Amino acid sequence: MSNAGTKHLHHLPVSVIYFFGALGGLLFGYDTGVISGAMLFIGHELNIANGSFQYGFLTASTSIGAVFGAFFIGPLSDRFGRRHLLITAAIIFFFAALGSAFSPEYIALVSFRFCLGIAVGAASSLIPTYLAELAPAERRGTVGSLFQLMVMTGIFFAYVFNEWFSPQGGLNLSESISWRWMLGLAAIPAAILWIGAIYLPESPRFLVRKHDEKTALAVLRQFNPDEAVVQKDLSDIKAQASIPSGGWKELFGPVARPVLVMAVGLAILQQVMGCNTVLYYAPTIFISAGFSTHFALQSHIVIGIFNVIVTAVAVSIMDKVNRKTMLIGGAIGMAASLFAMSTAMLLLHAGNGNVGSWIAVIGLTLYIAFFSATWGPVMWLMIGEAFPLNIRGLGNSFGAAVNWFANFCVSETFTVLLVAFEPKGVSNPEGQGIARLFIVYALFCVFAIWFVHKKAIETRHRSLEDIESGLRERAAEKGYDPETGQPK
Repeated sequence: MSNAGTKHLHHLPVSVIYFFGALGGLLFGYDTGVISGAMLFIGHELNIANGSFQYGFLTASTSIGAVFGAFFIGPLSDRFGRRHLLITAAIIFFFAALGSAFSPEYIALVSFRFCLGIAVGAASSLIPTYLAELAPAERRGTVGSLFQLMVMTGIFFAYVFNEWFSPQGGLNLSESISWRWMLGLAAIPAAILWIGAIYLPESPRFLVRKHDEKTALAVLRQFNPDEAVVQKDLSDIKAQASIPSGGWKELFGPVARPVLVMAVGLAILQQVMGCNTVLYYAPTIFISAGFSTHFALQSHIVIGIFNVIVTAVAVSIMDKVNRKTMLIGGAIGMAASLFAMSTAMLLLHAGNGNVGSWIAVIGLTLYIAFFSATWGPVMWLMIGEAFPLNIRGLGNSFGAAVNWFANFCVSETFTVLLVAFEPKGVSNPEGQGIARLFIVYALFCVFAIWFVHKKAIETRHRSLEDIESGLRERAAEKGYDPETGQPK
């Protein structure tokens, strides 16, 4: 398989390889974003009451599947290769999307959405690793953040096709058909990814671990024309690949511990700062701020466009600004935006309607801008590039699984917390509940500033092997063997 990958490599421009490598992110974004529109019509046809356990479990089934997909894909990719597993994920995406579209009843739909979640979780763990291992150090930030750009593009497409395929949309479809088109459309990019992944090269790090240095050298030359740099990279990779493959003991051992703490912390904080809640519930927030339902639904599409634009800007500067600086700056901006939005919504319910409404809209927009430019792409990028080679797949899987579990917990507790924060005995308490809940999310943003400053490891413009050497040197300074992690 590696020889076939090398043969096809010379027929694909590097930009095309990066595009197909990141394309799974589009499916990730589309399949997680499309369900919000589809559920408006699925419930009617399958007799699922809004707010019922069945309703909530259908929306949560993808997140649950993503936890499993993220958890298992890393160890499998360490054994079978990044490229093989990317092809497998594309196949799962394809058949799960078609299965969801043609599901005759509730159990079948939940089952296919769970399978879709497995592919989503696999993509979220596998793609950042794959891109990080392909790209030269000086371009790794830009290339790695293409994944998040694809995610945001997928979410935007989900919003557009939710509107287009709805009964009131341009195609005038019935409710029973509209949601099936929404869910089934994901099969098209899945098929494109499936075909494209066949022609992608294997990761040079994986190839060296499998003793295929000739193919690894050819792959490195494709991505970097400087022969001296290529030979040095190959030498460094061989040195790291000579260390035996690790498992759970090594993941929680002294060498990887600083990265594990960083990965788990960033994965949880990205969710508890409210990112997906704001994106998913943006129409509800607009309505609570006093705008019409039509304005709220149209704004969802505008938010999708804005997300893509801001993420594209972030991609262009990713290798020009330190990762930690971006995360800290983003957390400051997100905290300030959430505090402003919460204050505005409280003012709205105190009688300052017009001013409060527009400040809330501006605060929401700025929050999304700061998230899309920083924590959205940088979190996945840093997890994908920081773990040692011998446990990289396992470590990235663990970080992605933690992120998806946090996603599930935040999404499932949102409505419960909303009710808990609503004041009693006032008219329209929901808006005040959202305002108070977002203050909690803002406080997590403040905590994130401290966490990144103290616990994150700077990775910009450092080769993957240099990052790993730093971890092993740190372990040696604390009295551990730098290769085995055992006390000296």
